[in-house]
Amino acid sequence: MGRKTTDHWQRQTKAVHAGTRRSQYGEMSEALYLTQGFRYETAEEAEARFIEITGDAFIYARYGNPTVAMFEDKIAALEGVEAGFATASGMAAVNGALMALLKAGDHVVASRALFGSCLYIIEDILRRFHVEVTLVDGRDLAAWETAIRPDTAVVFLESISNPTLEVIDLPAVVRLAHAQGAKVIVDNVFATPSYSYAVEAGADLIVYSTTKHIDGQGRCLGGVILGARELIRGPVEAYMKHTGGAMSPFNAWVMLKSLDTMDLRVRVQCETAAQLANALHGHEKLAQVIYPHHPSHPQYDLARSLCTKGGTVFAIDVVGGKEAAFTFLNALEIFTISNNFADSKSIVTHPGTTTHQRLTDEHRARLGITSGLIRVSCGLEDSEDLQRDLLQALARIKP
Repeated sequence: MGRKTTDHWQRQTKAVHAGTRRSQYGEMSEALYLTQGFRYETAEEAEARFIEITGDAFIYARYGNPTVAMFEDKIAALEGVEAGFATASGMAAVNGALMALLKAGDHVVASRALFGSCLYIIEDILRRFHVEVTLVDGRDLAAWETAIRPDTAVVFLESISNPTLEVIDLPAVVRLAHAQGAKVIVDNVFATPSYSYAVEAGADLIVYSTTKHIDGQGRCLGGVILGARELIRGPVEAYMKHTGGAMSPFNAWVMLKSLDTMDLRVRVQCETAAQLANALHGHEKLAQVIYPHHPSHPQYDLARSLCTKGGTVFAIDVVGGKEAAFTFLNALEIFTISNNFADSKSIVTHPGTTTHQRLTDEHRARLGITSGLIRVSCGLEDSEDLQRDLLQALARIKP
């Protein structure tokens, strides 16, 4: 099996060709190696491979698989990093990145505006294992500077928060963390792999839920941890392969085929999100529309300076709270009520009663998750149809 050198290729060419391993049959589409184990010619070969895996060799699917390796190599090439480790889900990637770099007694600084499951890992699991955690307002650089100490091991954040779309000045936070010797782990899913700026900002580990834009069609769970080879093939791989959070070969094959078209899909979804945010801004039934690349966003200038697109997701705050929000959701005809996002089908989510429902009212209020907040994920439908759907549903809300 041979692999091509792709460093000089443009992004879309990498998306189609990077990481390819062909068998002796010369297949065009990446092969699905649906096997959990691998055969050795001799006992000596088995012994040698368990001492050190060299070349294009594998020993067990939990450690690595040719199909999974193709996906890891391709997404790493797209992100512009040396290596990646594919995981069973996005949350397996978040958990694996954190646990691989931390031990009891370490200090972590994290932004307080996080996805519900990320908050659970940071606030519950890490503290259960005696990791000290400090949460800060991610928008406040002074808060980061105060919280990050010489003994801080890891800084964790979402480059754009879920679901309130707060934008963090990632390059500035990275500089503050590295000045104290801390590693930076960034959950970059809302920025999207297509418009990522995490490498340029200097992040040490970049995490994606591949369930979102990478698959982008609502089929398979997956995640990936990306970064320098010494981190990925060192502590990350050691933790992941022994704790069993590896991606399945079938899911990796689905992700591989999805990468061919990811940039094409994401570009259209970003354009639709921007159009819909503009169309809804100022609507009488909405307290606000939240989209990083809309001038009304409090961090508009920062968002524009970091990224060329505003993402595929925006949020609206419906006047009238939960009752009005539910009226709106139930009146939609094209948008689907679900808790996923970045699908080819447009999706709406009420975070207060789903993804962040376990939080107290006070905690949700502190994060800006009101009872009227709805996260809107734009799919691949016609944008004019989506706009009409949103407006007719808003019209159903009684004054």
